[in-house]
Amino acid sequence: MSAGERGRIVQLSVSSGGVPKRAVAGAEVGRDGLAGDRQADLRAHGGPARALCLFALERIAALSAEGHAIAPGLAGENVTTEGIDWGRVTPGARLRLGERALVEVTGYAAPCWKNARWFLDGDIRAIDQETRPGFSRVYARVLEGGSLRAGDAVALLSASAAERLERTRVPTVRWRAPGGD
Repeated sequence: MSAGERGRIVQLSVSSGGVPKRAVAGAEVGRDGLAGDRQADLRAHGGPARALCLFALERIAALSAEGHAIAPGLAGENVTTEGIDWGRVTPGARLRLGERALVEVTGYAAPCWKNARWFLDGDIRAIDQETRPGFSRVYARVLEGGSLRAGDAVALLSASAAERLERTRVPTVRWRAPGGD
């Protein structure tokens, strides 16, 4: 796979469970997510399909400009990116984080009531994919682990499962009837 869009990691964030997550300069990422990060509610968070939570600095800045008291790590994301078209970070998209780590987006992270304090009137729908498409955090599985540091490169390798399917789809052959145009 070749790299498409390129950006960078603005912040890596971990916690002992819950939000906010605190910034760390670097961490190893593996099948279970960032080293040092824990989830308080394993029914709703964590596990291999939700090993990492990612969010875009551009979306955080837009929310902040609307008056929401949000900043990197507050909404529970582990990786805050910058410079990637967040509208293309959809389920099925793959991102290269740093030199070696490879992740695949598995779905949109539903807003948690514990994030209400960051939003005007406690309205967590500001980061709900169904209410506000493109403003959700995303979950990802780790396909290849590695060391990550704030400032490392991020490359969007594929935008969506639909786009990958389109690239691999066999063309439909339409046979013409004999003597037909």
